[in-house]
Amino acid sequence: MKASNIRELSNAELAAKLADLKKELFNLRLSHATGQLTNPLALNSVKKDIARVKTVLREREQAAKA
Repeated sequence: MKASNIRELSNAELAAKLADLKKELFNLRLSHATGQLTNPLALNSVKKDIARVKTVLREREQAAKA
């Protein structure tokens, strides 16, 4: 997911997306722990997507304060 796509979403959509990504990360970690994870690079991509969403939310929060 690109940052430009994330910036087009509303705050409510970003919050929902963040929750979905966190659930996905949990499931990937569980699969990794049980040895059933087929694509280990998926962990890194989900972590980066979570960071992108959090960054956009934080930028909007800072802009609202200013």
